[in-house]
Amino acid sequence: MAASRWMSGSTAVRRGVCRTLVAASLSGWLVGSLAAAEFPTFVARTLDPQIGKVCYAVTVADVDADGRNDIVAVTENRVLWYQAPGWKKRVIIEDQTPRDNVCIAPHDIDGDGLIDFALGAGWTKIGTIHWLRRRSSLDEKWQVFSIGREPWLHRMRWADVLGKGRPQLVISPLNATQGKGVRLMAFEVPARPESDRWPATILDHSLNRMHNHWHVDLDGDGTIDTLTASREGVHWITRRDGAFVKVRLAAGEVADDPNQSGAGEVKTGRSGDGLYIVTVEPMHGHTLSVYTPQGALDRPWKRHVIDHGFRRGHAIWTADFDADGDDDIAFGHSDTPEVPGVNVYECVDAHRGKWRKHVIDAGGIATEDLVATDLTGDGVPDIVAGGRATHNLKLYVAERRAGR
Repeated sequence: MAASRWMSGSTAVRRGVCRTLVAASLSGWLVGSLAAAEFPTFVARTLDPQIGKVCYAVTVADVDADGRNDIVAVTENRVLWYQAPGWKKRVIIEDQTPRDNVCIAPHDIDGDGLIDFALGAGWTKIGTIHWLRRRSSLDEKWQVFSIGREPWLHRMRWADVLGKGRPQLVISPLNATQGKGVRLMAFEVPARPESDRWPATILDHSLNRMHNHWHVDLDGDGTIDTLTASREGVHWITRRDGAFVKVRLAAGEVADDPNQSGAGEVKTGRSGDGLYIVTVEPMHGHTLSVYTPQGALDRPWKRHVIDHGFRRGHAIWTADFDADGDDDIAFGHSDTPEVPGVNVYECVDAHRGKWRKHVIDAGGIATEDLVATDLTGDGVPDIVAGGRATHNLKLYVAERRAGR
């Protein structure tokens, strides 16, 4: 397969290097265990024990332009940032958008060299899209500008899916509000983003219950594609001859109830010289699956179920935690009785469905969202997770063991 360029939807995450250890394994097909010197341990640190009703989203960005990634978290009525390296909490906005805030994406929108944010709010009602711009002092609350509206707005990421030479803001609503499917749309930044209309292009409007999307150059042709997770499964949306084409790569979970079918989360990782896709199935689901290509990319990909039995699996990220050249998987679940938390699955051979499981947090966080990147400057990816029922924000610092 042609080498494909991995790409996150966040400019800040791309700048990064993308404590409870429980020995029990829930899955008989997860093979073996690691030698003590080979995989990092994760030391948990609670950054905020009561961040709000729900920590809907987390990301990282160099907010203060000091060369370090800071942590950014979204709650129902606030956007907060935690300043590296001490993680002092600062307020970006509070009660300046319709409840609930639900998604965020960092990007230098106005071209001044400093990070701004796109923010999705009012998500179960009107679905508002905002641009957050800093004032002269980071101690002041940021300005909020309107970009547009889309009911049931749920996820957003920056990517140049239109091939314009600069990223667009790509949004995906959760539920259909117009026609038979959700409108996956790309908003272009206008010359005067604070006052001009942001032109929107519809990439697709045929899928339902699209819980998340992801951007990657899947076929290595130099253009950025979109992967979607919906009740219809995993789809590849790519631009060909000026039009957008949709290809189903995987059905995901199959059930009699359409709303219990398909996929709810989607990311990509790399194993050896090939790409894999990781999903949570179905939406808010119980199964973690990895898909690998079988020949041509537009043929159905092979499904490998690597773990199951969770409740409300809700967050995944990929990163090479052990520096072996293969991306591992960080996974968060929120409603598994007694042990909601965070797991990491070490890649042994993704194309043969072989993974090793490490429970990083069992019961300490009901994970709503997480991200993995190096936050301590040691070259090893760390994990940041935000809680739902636990209302907390935690940092899991990866510590490389001696001999690695």
